[in-house]
Amino acid sequence: MGTLRNQQGVCFRGNFQMSAWKFTIIWGDLNEKWNEFSSDKSVVNYSISVPRAGPHTHKQQKMPNRSTITEFLLLAFADTRELQLLHFGLFLGIYLAALLGNGLILTAVACDHRLHTPMYFFLLNLAFLDLGSISTTVPKVIANALWDTRAISYEGCAAQVFFFVFLFGAEYSFLTVMAYDRYVAICKPLHYGTLLDSRACAKMAAAAWGSGFLNAVLHTASTFSLPFCQGNSVDQFFCEIPHILKLSCSDAYPREVGALVFSVSLAFGYFVFIVVSYVQIFRAVMRMPPEEGQHKAFSTCLPHLAVVSLFVSTVMVAYLKPPSLSFQSLDLVVSFLYSVLPPAVNPLIYSMRNQELKNVVRKYMTRYIYDFII
Repeated sequence: MGTLRNQQGVCFRGNFQMSAWKFTIIWGDLNEKWNEFSSDKSVVNYSISVPRAGPHTHKQQKMPNRSTITEFLLLAFADTRELQLLHFGLFLGIYLAALLGNGLILTAVACDHRLHTPMYFFLLNLAFLDLGSISTTVPKVIANALWDTRAISYEGCAAQVFFFVFLFGAEYSFLTVMAYDRYVAICKPLHYGTLLDSRACAKMAAAAWGSGFLNAVLHTASTFSLPFCQGNSVDQFFCEIPHILKLSCSDAYPREVGALVFSVSLAFGYFVFIVVSYVQIFRAVMRMPPEEGQHKAFSTCLPHLAVVSLFVSTVMVAYLKPPSLSFQSLDLVVSFLYSVLPPAVNPLIYSMRNQELKNVVRKYMTRYIYDFII
């Protein structure tokens, strides 16, 4: 009996060892297959079926296909080569005009001591922001039109969104600060040196840059943390957030709500502040008896008011138009009006009625031309 039990134990141990050996071989094969599958870079799209919890476990819910995007395709202005070259020349001319106008303002304000006042300090920041904002979008449009391509890398698109939102948000903040500067200069002229000394101007400038940076970080992080499952074709000539969100999965939109609420609240507060400031300014100007005082006040306020009106109106048309009016050609025109036109025409608007700025710009232009000829 003991011998029989020993033989059964030996057989059991032998069978167990044989089963473990087979399991090890099968497990190794499965690992090799999985490593081959996961290392295959051609496998990009995947779909997962998750059974619903509850009594009806036989029903399955499919998640949408999600893909890893390495580049986006921007919208081309034209299909024919002749029209592409025409758009190349048009955008190149606008870009050079913006560089020239804003560069002259930067040079005049930085080099002439007579323009070292709070108003021109804020104008210096505004010109720098205009240069940065138009340099974020237009050079890529020029390059795509010249080389007949539509592609922009994923990292390049994210950088374009960040700098575009950052610079435009900071510009709107500076327009608000400039409204406050005009309010103090006209309504409280005796306190102008106290309320707008160098330290106060530096703090307001830092707050304007900081608010734009925070706004850009929120929007860029919330936008590019989304999964994209609707392709990679952006229906715009630059990476614009509303058109990028159209490529994301439908269940990912709530992630953008927080950043959107912050931006809308900030923009509405700025708009109310500008309106209230100019109501007070116009009331004070209308009470001025001499005509020369009114002319001087209007000559410094109207250019700023024109820039604010152009900026706010084009942005409102771009983002508040009803969906029924959302056509591709109309979206292109509106985006051009608020992203390309203001940086190019702002120097012209500010120098049109500002005789002091025109004299300084004319002096430096004459000097540079003379030095170039001689």
